[in-house]
Amino acid sequence: METAVNLWPLIGIAAIIIGFLLRFNPVLVVIAAGIITGVAAHMPIESILEKLGSGFLNTRNLALILLLPLAVIGLVERHGLKERAQSWIAHIKSATSGRLLIVYLFVREATAALGLTSLGGHPQMVRPLLAPMAEGAAQSRYGELPPQVRYRLRAMSAATDNVGLFFGEDIFVAFGAIIFMHNFMLESGGIQTEPLHIALWGIPTAICAFIIHAVRLHRLDKTLAAELASLNTQALQAKGDR
Repeated sequence: METAVNLWPLIGIAAIIIGFLLRFNPVLVVIAAGIITGVAAHMPIESILEKLGSGFLNTRNLALILLLPLAVIGLVERHGLKERAQSWIAHIKSATSGRLLIVYLFVREATAALGLTSLGGHPQMVRPLLAPMAEGAAQSRYGELPPQVRYRLRAMSAATDNVGLFFGEDIFVAFGAIIFMHNFMLESGGIQTEPLHIALWGIPTAICAFIIHAVRLHRLDKTLAAELASLNTQALQAKGDR
């Protein structure tokens, strides 16, 4: 007779979602979700506190790992990294925001497929380099950009990094999710698989993700051209009326 599976511990996921939606302190949200999950799993309070303490001790150096690169990035930004990136991309006449992001998407996905997931990222690549270069490419073609266009380019730059990393790392055979799927299918269903085969089946998905997002980036160029041309026309008409 099969044993019923207790699904109540999954309520911790709902607690995390609600806490993030309400914009509570992330640390408090995660701690509360851990306690809720432990209580739902009928764990003794001593065991819950022990697990939380062990997790804290195992990751106590994480803050240092995160803060050191941020300090270096802040220092180079202060000395003109952003302005230099915008100036460099402005000298490439054929460069557009969409084309630049398509190239980055390909590089990000290809390097992630090789396991080099740390070559990109929001703090070390998107904010100081990629987003300013996308803005610089648009500004060299259309002049000064309105705030809403700048925010859209920044959001699309961050999305491009996410898409490239998420679908690229699924091809890397030593990626944790692939090992997890291999162990899960073997232990739960008795299905014998090879991690390499799972990784290979991630290639079609990665190709589709690249094509779909590249089309979105190509459409971004056309949308920006039409929108900024319309804004420039309205500005000229307003000056003429004066």
